Amino acid sequence: MKALVCKVVGGPDSLVLEDVPDLEPGKGEIIIDVKAAAANFPDVLIIQDLYQFKPPRPFSPGGEVAGVVKKIGEGVTNMKVGDRVLASSSHGGYAEEFRVHALRAFKIPDSMPFDEASGLLMTYGTSQHALVDRAQVKPGESLLVLGAAGGVGIAAVELGKAYGMKVIAAASSQAKVDFAKAAGADEGIVYPEKMDRDAQKAFSDQIKALGGGGVDVIYDSVGGDYAEPSVRALNWEGRFLVVGFPAGIPKLPLNLTLLKGCQVMGVFWGAFTQREPKRHIQNIADLFKLYEEGKIKPRISKHYPLKDAAQAIKDLQDRKATGKIVVNIG
Repeated sequence: MKALVCKVVGGPDSLVLEDVPDLEPGKGEIIIDVKAAAANFPDVLIIQDLYQFKPPRPFSPGGEVAGVVKKIGEGVTNMKVGDRVLASSSHGGYAEEFRVHALRAFKIPDSMPFDEASGLLMTYGTSQHALVDRAQVKPGESLLVLGAAGGVGIAAVELGKAYGMKVIAAASSQAKVDFAKAAGADEGIVYPEKMDRDAQKAFSDQIKALGGGGVDVIYDSVGGDYAEPSVRALNWEGRFLVVGFPAGIPKLPLNLTLLKGCQVMGVFWGAFTQREPKRHIQNIADLFKLYEEGKIKPRISKHYPLKDAAQAIKDLQDRKATGKIVVNIG
């Protein structure tokens, strides 16, 4: 089979497409004939050894796929050959075959095409876990989404609206804000690519103005200099969700948490799925229901063939992506 392979520590340009041996399932595993694989920011990190998981080389990046079950290992009872599924793992997705434990795969609705299925699990799963399990959001609350046009950001926008929240989308360009508003955001803010203290104060004031004095929940998938002014705009007992930091790992003055009576909450969806598998399974069922009700829909901005999959990762690295980027395979 063909696979995009990471052999050395480096950026997207270091990846190579080559023939590798076909996969065989171990006990409890399945092999998926991959039809589509979604690009996610962890793909940028894992090939540079900057992610929490560091697989031995050579490996293929790509942690989220959709396709058809091709082979079944010993002891698998929840899947059969021919099932249409989506699945996730830390790596291995940019290849014609994907090996995964059967419990990490889910049968997809007949109405769901493979490209949309490949873009559902990680982004919507992360945002759902953040909003429901961590922040325990309520209808009528306000939500600020930083990086609102990215994969997890646009998922947070859609889910926030599905949960009855007022959503403020913040992004680095008007086009990205418009993209988020088309997905349901009520208000939008364009923030500068670099923030000095004056820009931070202006940003915080904008959030407060659009939130009616402040916001209840902040979904931060950006980090860097955008975190502190956002926390300054939190309402009393607000919740700040730490999702990612492509702009850098921020440092927060802890006196703000005292003054706001707020909570800073880490969102580590991958660890959650392993530590609490029963809740994860229920969450995925809830996402499928929202999809079939038309309340969420992966917004795919680009498709690449497998031979150009490195460009999908580069688009994420350069922060050029809106919504999801999908690699077509098979």
